[in-house]
Amino acid sequence: MSDLLNLSDVQLAAERISSYVHRTPIMTSSTLDEQVGKHLYFKCENFQKVGAFKFRGAINAVSQLDLESRPVVVTHSSGNHAQALSLAAKLKCVQAIIVMPRTAPHCKRAAVLGYGASIVSCEPTEQSREATKDAEIARLRTCGRNGEYISTSQDARVIAGQGTVALEMLEDVKQLDSIIVPVGGGGLLGGVGLTAKSLNPQIKVIAAEPVNAADCYNSVKSGQRQPLLEPPQTIADGLRVSVGVVAWPYVKKYVDDVILVSEQEIKDAMKLVWERMKLVIEPSAAVAVAAALTQQFRDQYSDLKHVGVVLSGGNVDLSKLPWADM
Repeated sequence: MSDLLNLSDVQLAAERISSYVHRTPIMTSSTLDEQVGKHLYFKCENFQKVGAFKFRGAINAVSQLDLESRPVVVTHSSGNHAQALSLAAKLKCVQAIIVMPRTAPHCKRAAVLGYGASIVSCEPTEQSREATKDAEIARLRTCGRNGEYISTSQDARVIAGQGTVALEMLEDVKQLDSIIVPVGGGGLLGGVGLTAKSLNPQIKVIAAEPVNAADCYNSVKSGQRQPLLEPPQTIADGLRVSVGVVAWPYVKKYVDDVILVSEQEIKDAMKLVWERMKLVIEPSAAVAVAAALTQQFRDQYSDLKHVGVVLSGGNVDLSKLPWADM
């Protein structure tokens, strides 16, 4: 635990990335407040560059590279991190190689290419992603280039960057007594937890997770990391990964509880935010909203009055809206 990041690391990250990221707004909804019986404050990372919080961690990591060594950043991702790292590399004039599964949507591949990154295709398995990423780094080494792997969530530089979400939230809404955060790999949750608890040890940090991908729930309850045994079936595509080994110590130390939500609850929450708040959010972001709307949250945390909800992103395939078949 002694090697974990601290608040000063997040504050330095905030200074480092301030000229690159958007300071996203906090929005409210009287309709949702009435449903929950609390004041909800939505941190709109759907308005962040590339449409998701991932840009914070990516630009923080790339900004700390030794640019004189002509590094090439490498990652594997089929979603928001791929676009975030591609843009961060472009802004820092760094070459980027993104390993993407051959099944990745055309729109996401086009976005990565549009930011100037190169794509190397792989099979849609974790083993193939890792092997292809390692092969690219080895290839770069033979060419005399430094291949720098920047993970989507298992990198201290990335976690510090994601922690700036909570830094802004608590500066803008000082009365927050809790924050609900969607959890996949744990980079956002870990960074938010570290920052929030450092600024206010009494604040509740609550993870929100699909019941079909309940590794964080099982891990927190048991006190031991329990990764998923197979890819989960959930509409929240950004949360189909387990909490990683780097993020887990932050989750274990700073997270108070995990609330599970069903696939229907995710769809209903997403539709509600689209209709009533006029905000485009993706299913992974809707998981946090769904958790706030549960009877469990209302009953178990009746004493909480000012709840921050992280809307993690808004990248949606408009041809496949989840309520089209409802």
